[in-house]
Amino acid sequence: MNHDIEFLAKTSLGEKLETVIKNLPGKEITLIEILDSIGHDSLMFLTLFLSLVFLVPVSIPGVSTIFGSAILLIGISRLFDRKLWLPKQIAHRTIPSEKLTAVLNRALVWFRRLERFSRPYRFSSITREGKVGLFNKLSYIFAAVMLMVPFGFIPFSNTLPALALIFLAVGVMQKDGGCIFIGHLSNLVTVIYFSALIAGGGMTIFEGLRFISG
Repeated sequence: MNHDIEFLAKTSLGEKLETVIKNLPGKEITLIEILDSIGHDSLMFLTLFLSLVFLVPVSIPGVSTIFGSAILLIGISRLFDRKLWLPKQIAHRTIPSEKLTAVLNRALVWFRRLERFSRPYRFSSITREGKVGLFNKLSYIFAAVMLMVPFGFIPFSNTLPALALIFLAVGVMQKDGGCIFIGHLSNLVTVIYFSALIAGGGMTIFEGLRFISG
C-alpha cells in the first residue's frame, strides 16, 4: 500500500480517507497496513480512521476490541509522549476489506459533515497543554476504554464513544476547543447510556429471579 505522501499532505481529511479506502487490498487488511498507509500523518487522523467504522448503529463483530485496543495504545502513547507501539496480535489481525470498505464509505458522508462543522482555533484555551491538555488526553483514553466494552450487539454502544473520539481527534488536529468540548460531552452521554443498560439488565435479572422463586 504505497501512497503519494506529498498528495496526502495537501488534501483535506476527507480526501485522505477516500485515498485510503481506494487503496484497501482486495481481500483482507491488517491494522499495521492501515498504519503504513497513513504513516506520515498524525495519530489523530489514525483515530478518525479507526473510529469512523462505528458511525453505524451496530458495528462489525469483534472490531471494537481490535480498533479500541489500538486507539487505547495511541492514547497511552500521547499521554506519556512516546512512539506508538502495537503488539503483533493486534497489528497483524486481519479484517475483511469488503466489509471495512462498505462501512467506511457510509461513514465518509458523516465525516464530511463533521469536517464542515469544525472551526480551527475556536475556543483555543480548551486545546492548550498543561492541566487542560492532560484532561483532554485522559478523556481520550476513557473513550477508548468505553469503546472496548463488549456491548457491540447493542445499538449505539460503540457509536457513542466513537463520536467522543472523533470530536476529540478533530479538536486536537484543528485546535478546535468546540469539538473537544463536544467530545467530553459525548463521553458523558456514553456513561449515562451504559449506566442505563447495566441498570436495566440488573433489573431484568432481578425480576426474572423473583419470578422463578415465586
